[in-house]
Amino acid sequence: MPLVLTTNALVQCVHGGPGTTTPINPIWTVNGGFVTAEGDTGVLACPFILLPCVGYTLKSMHLNATQRAGQQAILVTDFQQSFTGLPLLIQDFHETYDNSTPAPVPSGQVPPPPSPAMADLISPTGSAVPTSTSFSTTTMLPSVVVFSFTMVTDHPMMWTLRLITATGLNFDITSGFPGLTVTPSGGDWTSPLLSVEVSIPAPMVATFGAGASYLYLTGVSQRGLNGFAKATITVGP
Repeated sequence: MPLVLTTNALVQCVHGGPGTTTPINPIWTVNGGFVTAEGDTGVLACPFILLPCVGYTLKSMHLNATQRAGQQAILVTDFQQSFTGLPLLIQDFHETYDNSTPAPVPSGQVPPPPSPAMADLISPTGSAVPTSTSFSTTTMLPSVVVFSFTMVTDHPMMWTLRLITATGLNFDITSGFPGLTVTPSGGDWTSPLLSVEVSIPAPMVATFGAGASYLYLTGVSQRGLNGFAKATITVGP
């Protein structure tokens, strides 16, 4: 049996809020937890007051042929996001082993060994430099706020970048955004070491509102595992 995601899994948003998943068709259990499938939804008890991660809809990366009553089963390693576009952190603890195959295995045959990318169960790791900075609306300094993100994995697939302002606005800036520069942009990740630089000029930073605004860069491996790095801009007088 592959590493299917069940309702016993520990699901958390990046702010530590626990999630509860409700299967549309709860008919199959593993160690007492219902197996989930594409389209099942969940709610998050997110403590982030500015823009809470209230819930999620599960999506399959189609890395395994297993289905639940005609619906694609969700793997523990499938990349998932909250409604705010931020990654979910998922752990499951049932007693199964991983034999993920992208197509059904004929009866009586042994599943082929996984590819190096599918055998890689190490999540990407990332960082931001600096992790935080301050901006003054009185002096309008610094004139440009710059963050450098890095992310590492042996088998990269994609990355996303989101901006959440102190006023609660949420922007996907993966492909750039009017008024700021993202280099490179687009979300393609083809080499193990990813470097992304974000430059935000003072006039735009001033529109974020007083308080803390956040940048989240998420990297996803071909297996679906994710890592993220966060940077904070605090706007004051």
